[in-house]
Amino acid sequence: MSDDGAPHIPVLLGPLLAACAPIRGVWLDGTLGAGGYARGLLAAGADQVIGIDRDPNALALAADWAAPYGDRVRLVEGTFSSLDVHAGVPLDGVVLDLGVSSMQLDQPERGFSFLRDGPLDMRMSGQGESAADIVNEADEAALADILYHYGEERASRRIARAIVAARTVAPIETTARLAGIVEKCLPRPKPGQSHPATRSFQALRIAVNTEFGELVDGLAAAERALKPGGLLAVVSFHSLEDRIVKRFFASRAGGGGQGSRHAPDVAPEPVRFEPLTKKPIAADEAELAVNPRSRSALLRIGRRTSLDAGPVDADALGAPRLPTLSSRRKSR
Repeated sequence: MSDDGAPHIPVLLGPLLAACAPIRGVWLDGTLGAGGYARGLLAAGADQVIGIDRDPNALALAADWAAPYGDRVRLVEGTFSSLDVHAGVPLDGVVLDLGVSSMQLDQPERGFSFLRDGPLDMRMSGQGESAADIVNEADEAALADILYHYGEERASRRIARAIVAARTVAPIETTARLAGIVEKCLPRPKPGQSHPATRSFQALRIAVNTEFGELVDGLAAAERALKPGGLLAVVSFHSLEDRIVKRFFASRAGGGGQGSRHAPDVAPEPVRFEPLTKKPIAADEAELAVNPRSRSALLRIGRRTSLDAGPVDADALGAPRLPTLSSRRKSR
């Protein structure tokens, strides 16, 4: 999953299957999307794949390709933060492909992409607060915090100020209008640079879908659901996601640390995951040539030990938090 308009090709599927071989038993694809990982796991030998997606459209489309597999595929509408509950059985493997799906990006009516004009929505489930709600109702400080902390947008205050000014003229209801507002706040991109609205759209999508909270809870749920020896594979697409995944695996691999004169030693954590990838796996030149979406993808994999699952601290994993409430509303 990523943020441009290329046809859907599962990112890093080959390296994932190779690193996790032999594929067997019951696997869970917590971000089903177009089903690329699920079908890859089935072809590689998984006895059953449980596919979870919060997007009912993804599940409706999956019904067609999943039918020939019979009981080898089970589809569940829900979030991967509860994947242990949805699975209902101990798992041999879990795959999480983070971010927004290709299908969602390619449907203008979903409002995820600045490349296609459509209603400013961005809700993966179709439920709850939309991006338009946030853009038109959150106050300037809250908007700036969303853009900065969730999108690492250095011009967050300038963009938030421009959004507030623009919505006094008319509500901001389309992706094209929001992208145009953001573009006017930033220098014209140089060749090879991303679209000026990339970070702002990322930030709003993360806020709408509470993606960082989902990720932290999903990692904890995977730990609870996996059998001893089970594998957790996570594909991330930007530094904020990867930081959380990296720190999770590091802490679960017994990460502690030596103290200093200012702080005592940090006791190592029990080893709940053994890393299969000392460094994240990135796409090679061959994959980049056929799948531009893979350019920022990083794959990390860990093997579950027999120790009981433990608590997860979102702050220790570096999950961004907003100083102001994103639901804070403008004065009426």
